[in-house]
Amino acid sequence: MRRCLAALILLTALAVTAALCSIAFGTRVVGIGEIVGGLSGSRTDIGALVVAERLPRTAVALVAGAALGVSGALMQAVTRNPIADPGILGVNTGASLAILIGVAFLDISGASQFLWFALIGATLTAVFVYAVGSLGPGGPTPVKLALAGVATSAALSCAISAVMLPRAQGLDDYRFWQMGSLGRGNWSSLTTIAPFLAVATVLALLVAGPLNSLALGEEMAIGLGVNVTRTRLAASAGVLLCSAVTAVIGPIGFVGLMVPHTVRMLCGPDHRWLLPLSALCGADLLTLSDVVGRVVSRPSAALPVAVVTAFIGAPILIMIVRGTKVREL
Repeated sequence: MRRCLAALILLTALAVTAALCSIAFGTRVVGIGEIVGGLSGSRTDIGALVVAERLPRTAVALVAGAALGVSGALMQAVTRNPIADPGILGVNTGASLAILIGVAFLDISGASQFLWFALIGATLTAVFVYAVGSLGPGGPTPVKLALAGVATSAALSCAISAVMLPRAQGLDDYRFWQMGSLGRGNWSSLTTIAPFLAVATVLALLVAGPLNSLALGEEMAIGLGVNVTRTRLAASAGVLLCSAVTAVIGPIGFVGLMVPHTVRMLCGPDHRWLLPLSALCGADLLTLSDVVGRVVSRPSAALPVAVVTAFIGAPILIMIVRGTKVREL
């Protein structure tokens, strides 16, 4: 309990620091006085205007990071796979293909339309990966789910290339979205996805206790009175969280992978603490990654946050795989 409370205080303080850094740093650095003046509305100079422009980007970074962190924790819990995340299980790629089809053939635009296509693509991909990973003896083992996710992601990536190649000149909007950047986040897009994030968050909190039992194994969970099917359906809120933020900022990799492992090191595997702390840690990671992307690329345009998270996450993925005992198929 003390470790969890200490982690809560640490991650909350880090979230406040990350938010202030996100507001302060960019092509123009603003001071504390300008930040306070911009937030309170007592100043109208250029520094206060910069603060007002950076506020929605900071809010999107915090919300999206929190959603991706919880999404990764839920996916790892349901699949009992330590390397599960929206990218590795193909959910991001499924959402990307669905949005590409919408842009290329139905001329969709805006977060509200992107949201529904991302949700459909992510859900169909998650169901397909779980169905394929459940084939054969032993049911949905962690290794089979990971292999099914990687194979599905590769196939969908080929489909994305096949759709894009004949239309290279007309998909600039999609290409910018696919880079995974917070630059297009605004208050309107947050308002659009807020109801979906709220529903998914409630489902995640309700299923935290049963996920602790499911971690002991399906048979043990059933013996403890857990409805495994209902728990897994509720935990599919991870797909909803991922698809909602992906519709706004594009596919962001490795956040859902890194965050749950970091939180487990801080406070252990209890999902009643793991899920809310993953939200805080994910918000910290994505916001600070965005700050790094803006600082290292000055005075040019900001480096997409997906590039920064991939640069950090790839070595961590290798470390996790090297330290994970591979189970038989």
